[in-house]
Amino acid sequence: MRRFPPERIVCLTEETVETLYLLGEEDRIVGVSGYAVRPPRVRREKPRVSAFTSADLPKILALAPDLVLAFSDLQAGIVADLARAGIAVHLFNQRDVAGCLAMVRTLGALVGVPERAEALAQSFAATLQAAAESAKGRPSPRVYFEEWDAPMISGIGWVSELIGYAGGRDVFPELGRQPAAKDRIVTPEQVIAAAPEVILASWCGKKVNIDRIRARPGWDAIPAVRDGRIHEIKAPLILQPGPAALTDGLAAIQVFLGLNP
Repeated sequence: MRRFPPERIVCLTEETVETLYLLGEEDRIVGVSGYAVRPPRVRREKPRVSAFTSADLPKILALAPDLVLAFSDLQAGIVADLARAGIAVHLFNQRDVAGCLAMVRTLGALVGVPERAEALAQSFAATLQAAAESAKGRPSPRVYFEEWDAPMISGIGWVSELIGYAGGRDVFPELGRQPAAKDRIVTPEQVIAAAPEVILASWCGKKVNIDRIRARPGWDAIPAVRDGRIHEIKAPLILQPGPAALTDGLAAIQVFLGLNP
């Protein structure tokens, strides 16, 4: 970084944008991902400089950022290009709830407000604990979360954990520990055998087609299909590994499991 705390930050994914706004440090942001929608005012306040796996490098460089915030191996190529251009980059790689909370604390430290970040992280942790307490002693429905439809990909770590906090049981918890999507591919037969009582889907930015899920061969035997318990959760709420998932994403799961407080 050219200065501390950084005065000009570009965020290539949405969760760091939302976190900086929640920390009251949004004035430091000079460019965001095109997927940034939280808070809603970000869409009119900040220029868009990237998608998820692509970015407008000249546009980013023209903003003269002190720091660029990135996420995951999928942005490694963008990060390498920025590094070669002499830009300081921090790449987060959180894949579970603990990682999401660590991201908040790390980002707070990077912008010089660690106490504020600690308070924010603790508030998220308290929300999760309250959800878990609320679900105690209630039925724990089996849940299949579908992150993509072709191939079928089950939920990543933080999604699997949030299902647990909300009072459900992920039918593929061992796959949730696999960070790469290719390692979370499941077959229709595996889902039938798992017999989920609830199916939650978020097709990574593509609208979920519930009728298509319902019509899959043999799936009429699945309790969730038989009972009409197939629900879409919008991607910005659940597939963003940060504040959205820990709050509104969790709340959506609670509602669809019938376990909301």
